Amino acid sequence: MDGPPKYTELHKWEAALPQYNLSLPFPEGRTGKYVEFSNQVRLLGWNNVFNDVLMCAHLAYLSGRAYVFQDYYWSPDHYHWPAAKYVDYYARTPLPAIVSGPVAGGSFEHDDPAPRSVSSDYFDLVCPRSERRFLNTREVKPAVSDAEGIDVLSRWQTVLSEAPERCIEIVSAEEDGFPQVFDLGLWGSTRVLSLWDSFAASPISRLLRPSPIVSGAIERNARALSLGYLNAAFYSWNLFPWLPDRYATDDMPGREEKMFERCYPTRERVVEKLAEVRREYLTHAGNATLDTVYILTNEKGGWIEELREGPKEDGWMLVVSSQQLELDAEQLDVSMAVDMEIARRAAVFVGNGWSSFTSNIVYERLLDKRDPITIRYT
Repeated sequence: MDGPPKYTELHKWEAALPQYNLSLPFPEGRTGKYVEFSNQVRLLGWNNVFNDVLMCAHLAYLSGRAYVFQDYYWSPDHYHWPAAKYVDYYARTPLPAIVSGPVAGGSFEHDDPAPRSVSSDYFDLVCPRSERRFLNTREVKPAVSDAEGIDVLSRWQTVLSEAPERCIEIVSAEEDGFPQVFDLGLWGSTRVLSLWDSFAASPISRLLRPSPIVSGAIERNARALSLGYLNAAFYSWNLFPWLPDRYATDDMPGREEKMFERCYPTRERVVEKLAEVRREYLTHAGNATLDTVYILTNEKGGWIEELREGPKEDGWMLVVSSQQLELDAEQLDVSMAVDMEIARRAAVFVGNGWSSFTSNIVYERLLDKRDPITIRYT
């Protein structure tokens, strides 16, 4: 793997999407309604971006507008290849390489008249800049800055639904340190939980699937699928009070030390937690088996090998990590989504309540109606 993949076949597939046809009748084609969120998160970890992408796509759907999906722009610190090997100036991955479904250009259900999502390239064609309304977030956000998430969604839905302009691009207010429609202040508070019923029922959520590239990586590494899951970083959907392993947020003595212990557990604590999880899961599940641990990590150091020894010594039959997956260049480029799909399918998932990655896995497992006893925290 000398460099990042060029996604030649994927680009051919995307170019042939049926919604890329100016002659289609309303609500698609040259008379359709579109919204691009140019204020979406970039240059951060995938899971911070994924939150934003999904909720913006849900908002577009509720507003009767086609969502304009964009490439995922990597932080250089997280990318698998050095800058000298980038395919172009930025390190980026096409969204349909990571996920599939309506958020990335896939179809809605056959009886749903909603316009299908389109790429930013097609948006430039169907909505030239001279025909766009540039909607600055300062026109909407201040009035709902402390509102419940469902009220934030409702306000933006009203604005986008009632706007007469065919093409809208949402742009950032320069003075806003977190300029997204659904920003960090929302995702990091219990205000986000009021969005759950609407978001979970949305076809953006219900029809979300891994991309064929991710599915191929899972099939290639099938040994890792019947497992308990350990994720090494409380946020968003982790805040549901009925999930196990709650974290007290009051001013209890030693609160910061306890948070540190849960964010950065020692090898001994990991072994203890896995034993607790296995014992409670097997008591609950009856005749089930739980004998494999998969450790998600983007760590390249040797401490992962040291960590693996703890569960082995405690009787787990197989302890593997992300480092041991066999991936081609395209699969490596979307390896964060491969790990997420493994965690989604796992018998039990153990995550970090302060992590956006954990929150996104909890989101997917709740959509799959997984028992809360299978969603645990360090």
